[in-house]
Amino acid sequence: MDRYGVFGNPIGHSKSPLIHRLFAQQTGEQLSYEALLAPLEDFSGFARAFFAEGKGGNVTVPFKEQAYQLADSLTARAQRAGAVNTLKKLDDGRLLGDNTDGAGLVHDLTVNAGVALKGKRILLLGAGGAVRGVLEPLLAEQPAALVIANRTVAKAEQLAREFADLGPVVASGFDWIDASVDLIVNGTSASLAGELPPIAPSLIAPGHTLCYDMMYGKQPTAFNRWASEHGAARTLDGLGMLVEQAAEAFFLWRGVRPDSAPVLAELRRQLA
Repeated sequence: MDRYGVFGNPIGHSKSPLIHRLFAQQTGEQLSYEALLAPLEDFSGFARAFFAEGKGGNVTVPFKEQAYQLADSLTARAQRAGAVNTLKKLDDGRLLGDNTDGAGLVHDLTVNAGVALKGKRILLLGAGGAVRGVLEPLLAEQPAALVIANRTVAKAEQLAREFADLGPVVASGFDWIDASVDLIVNGTSASLAGELPPIAPSLIAPGHTLCYDMMYGKQPTAFNRWASEHGAARTLDGLGMLVEQAAEAFFLWRGVRPDSAPVLAELRRQLA
């Protein structure tokens, strides 16, 4: 049976084993999938040992940049992201690195939530790996403008320069902007601590602006609660992104695209 897994540290909380088990049951693919606690001091050695027999793996915090270094070849989107969240062992034994995060976010927004991104004004909060990984797919949707806002403006400016060839992307500080936008995506980790990025409520046009937090939990995140209080038309969390990036990885490994809807529904049920 083909062996897969997810590398992380910590990893006990990961939903990936459940997601891929459900994908395998649904598609009839014969595979095993496990959570792999990789040592912080030797991710590379641990991963290479796994891939002596393993066929593929997902990579989560804090190893996405190390997985980028480990891969023998990279997809164009992984190269752009500077990080790898999916590894596939090729027939010749080499490792292919991919990044499915951005595709997962865009699929969740455009297909699951039915949001057209073309011509929209998008605000991305944060300038870390999570934001870097979604910039190319978001810009491919041809928004009217995409603003990266970050506490350290220089980091946002660096990202804006790197991705400027793909579309209208600019950098900003959190407190530089107050005009309303169509979509706000929280790519900061503030929600993990129950905190908020320091942005103006006027960024939300009541009844119009959609707010999306890449984090998720049993209860609405601090960001999504704040968005609802200020009249956001809709709030979405990152559970759909998690399932959709996993579906993209499954397709890369097996050549079969699973139906994500029932899997997402099952995760929502378990979370509740």
